[in-house]
Amino acid sequence: MLFPQLSLRESTGDTVILMPDSAQLPPALLTTDLGRHRPLAIGKVRDIYAAGQDTLLFIATDRISAFDCILGSGVPDKGRILTQLSLFWFDHLGSLVPNHLISASTADLPPAFTPFADQLDGRFMLVRKAKMFPVECVVRGYLSGSGWKDYLATGQVCGIPLPAGLHESDQLPEPLFTPAAKNHTGHDENISFDEMIARIGAPAAELLRSLTLAIYRSATAHAATRGLLLADTKFEFGTVPGPDGEPVLILADEVLTPDSSRYWPAAIYAPGGPQPSFDKQYVRDFLETLPWNKQPPAPALPADIIRNTRARYLEAFHLLTGRVLPGA
Repeated sequence: MLFPQLSLRESTGDTVILMPDSAQLPPALLTTDLGRHRPLAIGKVRDIYAAGQDTLLFIATDRISAFDCILGSGVPDKGRILTQLSLFWFDHLGSLVPNHLISASTADLPPAFTPFADQLDGRFMLVRKAKMFPVECVVRGYLSGSGWKDYLATGQVCGIPLPAGLHESDQLPEPLFTPAAKNHTGHDENISFDEMIARIGAPAAELLRSLTLAIYRSATAHAATRGLLLADTKFEFGTVPGPDGEPVLILADEVLTPDSSRYWPAAIYAPGGPQPSFDKQYVRDFLETLPWNKQPPAPALPADIIRNTRARYLEAFHLLTGRVLPGA
């Protein structure tokens, strides 16, 4: 167990068995090899292939990034954890918003990709091709990370004034919607809600803000039943043609995973400083101890950091879903 103070049996009704330190980790999948097929796009984690006129194949590798750089080591099973957790949340949130998922079953792979089923199993999604909004919908329920740094400097978070005297990791009076966009360097760029309106129009901006907050409240309620606090997260939305040809809003990409969200154990939550977490902050904290300028090439991770990061991801999956990842 990563956090001895947290009783998983007490908070979730079961326990998770983590791999002993002496056990050998499985290999990490850093690149996909689908024969003659070439990816349309290669992201920090996902490789995306065309799978039909209006269908894409999303494959989550075991790459891990920090400070906008892909690190020199992967985390075994990370792509499967991200995919299976996104599938869980797509199902959980289905009554709130439709999503881009078509199937994650190898039985539904297009014939061209069936020879690679073993490589893809558990880490792919067939999805509808969507017209994506050029913004990330970020919501913060607690004062942490870059929000805490912003508050110390300005008394605000992304231009939104907050009461004086707040402490690091305090719960905010209300969840804050703080959109972000990608600039030409690929870094996340915080933008104001007015700037979001200027980019996508007021009706879409208002709808995405309202939907983001509704999803966050639903996710925090579920996480609370599993002994977790959801400090912050981000979503991406797009549109696909509906039956009548009119655009239908959908939730896309990954959802509420440790890559996109900050989860804390509720039982040991103690505002006034950083919190133990199940997200990539553990890796960021390690990288901050290195003489690295946060520019490519990024360093590789030691075996113990890889092992502990994998354990955090696996434990987050178990806590949120009540399941153990098959084969992990």
